[in-house]
Amino acid sequence: MSSSWSCEVESSVPAPRLFKAAIMDWHNLAPKLSPDKVVSAVPVEGDGGVGSIRQFNFAPGMPFSYVKERLDFIDVEKFEVKSSLIEGGGIGTHVESASSDTVFVSKDGGCVVKVVGSYKPVPGANADEEAERVKASFVGIIKTAEAYLLANPDA
Repeated sequence: MSSSWSCEVESSVPAPRLFKAAIMDWHNLAPKLSPDKVVSAVPVEGDGGVGSIRQFNFAPGMPFSYVKERLDFIDVEKFEVKSSLIEGGGIGTHVESASSDTVFVSKDGGCVVKVVGSYKPVPGANADEEAERVKASFVGIIKTAEAYLLANPDA
């Protein structure tokens, strides 16, 4: 049986800038902005477009050593991305599969970032705890990218 979670994060940063930083360039920014969490991030396959795979390697003490995600859908004009976790993270221990659909909606000069995550738990695993960690991580990514963009208006 599949489950899902959702989350909304408001930001004073316009949707185009936050989408670019938090989604399209996050593999470059994460190790610089959150070195205590992400030690490195590398493109594994593709050019950053649909079908591309990126790997994020995490610092010791984090729940996982790495994750690989595939970008399944990108609409840079509507600021939407869909991605799937394909390796690492909780795959095989907490969930059989996981994906997310994230959209940045313009609002009052800033935006609201909406994400819906879907996952299929491994039988017997407590995937609800994992979903809460993922949700907190998502909020952290958005707020870290927002803080960077507010501090660097030309970025």
